[in-house]
Order: sequence, then structure tokens, then C-alpha cells
Amino acid sequence: MSGTHTGVPSVLAHPLPQPVPAGELAACPASDTFRRVGDKWSMLLVILLGTRPYRFNALHRSIEGISQRMLTRTLRTLESDGLVHREVFPTVPPSVEYSLTPLGRTLLEPLSALADWAVRHDDEIRAARAHAAEAGRAAGNGPGEHPPRTRALPSRPHRPEVTP
Repeated sequence: MSGTHTGVPSVLAHPLPQPVPAGELAACPASDTFRRVGDKWSMLLVILLGTRPYRFNALHRSIEGISQRMLTRTLRTLESDGLVHREVFPTVPPSVEYSLTPLGRTLLEPLSALADWAVRHDDEIRAARAHAAEAGRAAGNGPGEHPPRTRALPSRPHRPEVTP
């Protein structure tokens, strides 16, 4: 995350409206990007393609558990976002190679920063999850479940019935 000239991270320099309107969240470029790189395969593909270009079958062999259909779908989405370049070579049969575009390469630094953060804080996150799971078990909930929260209902003004 880049900071502003005041040293405050840009994400904090522009407070969100309360409550956050659903339409604004859906239209937010950051939300859209987080959805994209936060899916199961996109981030991994960007990282792999950041090391070198890959042909389709080499990519498929490099990722255990991804189906050909999902690999194709994810590559097409990343290509439509301008992050991945697809080059077809005139061979028989045609061969296809995938690489990151210059725009896709700019994503490597923030992904790397996020991955570094996750590794640095993994022990803390695991400890917090274990604590939450233990608190859930102590409250009689299943593992990892939070105790039920009670919420006060908004008070409604009394409206006398009007008869015509």
C-alpha cells in the first residue's frame, strides 16, 4: 500500500462512508482487484507467470488440483483484465504461450508484499484462530464457531391506529 505525503496509508486517508453502500463497494476498483487476485487460482498464476512464460500444458502440470477448464477460464479472465498475454505460435498443432503483460508485472510487487505480510504474521493469525476456536468450544459452539451474538432491534415509534 502506498502512503500519502502525510505518511498515512492511502487506504486510511480516504475514510469509507458508513454504512458502505453496496453499489459503491461493487464499483470500487480495489474491491474488483481484490476479488480477482483473491480467487483460488489467479494469484498463483500471476506469480508463476512472473517467473517466465509458460505453455498451457506446462502451467497445468505446475499446479496440482486445477482442472483444464478452470485453468482456461482463469487465464482468459486475467487476459481480459490485461494482466496476461496469450501468444499463439503457427505450429501444427498450434502452440500457445502465456506471459505477464507489463501491467501484470506491476502486480508482482504488491502481491509479494501481501505474501511477505502473511508469512510474517502467520503465527499470530494461527494463534488468534486457535483462541477463537477454543472460545467457541467453551461457549458450546462447534470448532471455530463464534458464540451467537445478540443484536438489539431498533426501537419503533408507537403509531396509534387511525380509523376512518
